[in-house]
Amino acid sequence: MRHVLALDQGTTSSRALVVAADGRVVGRGSRELAQFFPQPGWVEHDAEEIFAGTVAAAREAIAQAGVTPEAIGITNQRETIVLWDRATGRPLDRALVWQDRRTAERCAALRAAGQAEAIHRATGLVPDPYFSATKLEWLLQHRARGSGVPMERLAAGTIDSWLIWKLTNGAVHATDPTNASRTMLYDIDAMAWSEPLLALFDVPRALLPEVRPSSGAFGTSAAEHLGLALPIRGVAGDQQAALFGQGCWRSGESKNTYGTGAFLLLNTGTQRPTGGQGILTTIACDARGAPVYALEASIFVAGAAVQWLRDGLGLLAHAPESEGMARALASNEGVYFVPALTGLGAPAWEPDARGTIVGLTRGSTREHLVRAALEAMAYGTADVLEAMRGASGAPLDVLRVDGGATFNDWLMQFQADVLGVPVERPDVIETTALGAAGLAGIAAGVWPDAAAFLASRTYQRFTPTSGVNVARQGLGGWRRAVRAAVSWARDKDGE
Repeated sequence: MRHVLALDQGTTSSRALVVAADGRVVGRGSRELAQFFPQPGWVEHDAEEIFAGTVAAAREAIAQAGVTPEAIGITNQRETIVLWDRATGRPLDRALVWQDRRTAERCAALRAAGQAEAIHRATGLVPDPYFSATKLEWLLQHRARGSGVPMERLAAGTIDSWLIWKLTNGAVHATDPTNASRTMLYDIDAMAWSEPLLALFDVPRALLPEVRPSSGAFGTSAAEHLGLALPIRGVAGDQQAALFGQGCWRSGESKNTYGTGAFLLLNTGTQRPTGGQGILTTIACDARGAPVYALEASIFVAGAAVQWLRDGLGLLAHAPESEGMARALASNEGVYFVPALTGLGAPAWEPDARGTIVGLTRGSTREHLVRAALEAMAYGTADVLEAMRGASGAPLDVLRVDGGATFNDWLMQFQADVLGVPVERPDVIETTALGAAGLAGIAAGVWPDAAAFLASRTYQRFTPTSGVNVARQGLGGWRRAVRAAVSWARDKDGE
């Protein structure tokens, strides 16, 4: 039996899986990651801790598996940026995390200067601190200057690049198109770093990594790190890795990750879609790991709404109780919860919106609020997917799902009814790490092709039922509630 080591470096932890050729996960390892908040809106990670934790998790997974993997696949939190000294291998400062908002004023200035259209045209993105470009610009201005390190000695990259560079002892400085497409420096038409954007942000081209195919050669990890030398053969950002791990390789195939928030990606194939309405265009992978286009959108609050009802209001003791509470009601009885606790993401995109509950009566109970929170995940997903289909023209045949909330069978059935298409939940929901394993394993010959990679996977399929009409009628009420939340946010003067 052949095996692949998948390294999944996330925002709060570094994880590792050893995946066998028959699809079994035979080894796991994990290390938590410290979060640093030096000022309001600033979010940082220790890049050295990221590397050490990743290595420790990998060693734990290999030891538990008791096998020798044949290749490494890497997936990572996207947009987080590291600036380091090639000579010493040390970062000039902590990594700036994708959540970091310190460059909000710079992004506002870019929009005011009319740069948004050029940035969107080249990258499919919008000027926002979320992406890497303004964070790297800030590091160069505030950390590189005065450091005494010559510019030609500096290297920069997202977390995948940092891990590759460290694992190969500086022999390889590379990334893949999925991660490059999240930097706001990469032209997704030319599939190359954008010279005009490098000039705009004053980023020397020599700082940036080489962009290599997601399923291909990224050097070899030195034996001193994992106890044996292993080729690195697959790299993808976390959401694109999950899309690949779900087998969404063709136009019209989509996945939704239901976590704290929800992240939707829709594969649109070789034709670049338009985007808009808070929906971004990005790069994903086809069945060979080659770049294709995808639409991506974020719902800021999904499972976090149930957590708030549990921790903030005490309406339930454990999140799994929500399923029974939702089943206890024949309908929502007109109660809707728009969980805009941190603003509304796509497609409404109103950052000033706040959580809104409508339709309460004397007969409303805690069950109504819990059910409304679950319904919000499904209704929000339906709104985003409808906007994606309108922007791309791609059909929606099936939605594949992962994340903690997918264990809720009631929610998955309701989602299928709202969409009117099947929802499929895989037997193993660690699809991000599995996607990295698949990209690496195909390049290394562990699997002859993508179909063989998925051959052992099974899915529980939730098909639309007679509840479709009720669910679709409820969608109208949900949209009315969203309009109320948006109106409240924009009517600041009460006029």
